[in-house]
Amino acid sequence: MGDDAQGGPAATIARQDVTPAGGLAEAADEATRAALIEAGRVLFAGACAFVHAAQTPDQLPPPHGPEVAFAGRSNVGKSSLLNALTGRRTLARVSATPGRTKQLNFFDLAGRLTLVDMPGYGYAEAAKSVKEAWQGTMFAYLRGRPTLRRVMLLIDARVGFKPADAAAMALLNDAAVAFQLVLTKADKVKPAPLAAIVLEAEARARAHTAAHPLVLATSAETGDGIAELRTELASLALP
Repeated sequence: MGDDAQGGPAATIARQDVTPAGGLAEAADEATRAALIEAGRVLFAGACAFVHAAQTPDQLPPPHGPEVAFAGRSNVGKSSLLNALTGRRTLARVSATPGRTKQLNFFDLAGRLTLVDMPGYGYAEAAKSVKEAWQGTMFAYLRGRPTLRRVMLLIDARVGFKPADAAAMALLNDAAVAFQLVLTKADKVKPAPLAAIVLEAEARARAHTAAHPLVLATSAETGDGIAELRTELASLALP
């Protein structure tokens, strides 16, 4: 899913039903919003554990219960965000080396939701053969995965959208895979530039029919936006 991934695999991925908005996007009042946020807190207070890893398509686990995948450029902060969501410092491995994650890692959350940490895309220094292998596994996972409820597409708020991000959005949209934009490292951006990137993200979401309308700005370091993201994920979990 690198900068040149504008077509090809997207045409081979089976189309899926796009998840409706749900979550905070449908909160009619503050009481409803508070109840939804509490539901998210309760879900993520439950046990969460690593349960499976897949480096090749044939290693993917059988579909079982709702899944939410986390995708984004290498070094966007996926592992840090997963750790912040679950309140566990070492649930997902955090590395200073971009492109370190080379497999899909599956985490069971309280038996109600599976969180899937996908390999980062767009890392120029990764060998071409390795990048192609990662992409093949990612495409196989996205292709008709019946339990995949949404892809949380992470964007580094400090650097904004890159060609690889646009390609990822196009691929997901063409495949009718529901996705939601989540800005990471928001604490590293001053208020005015952060507001601008949020507006840009909302505009990009509106341009894609498979995109969830709500854009979330988060920080794994300060906790900003974590409660709201938990709420969105709780709306996709088993009751």
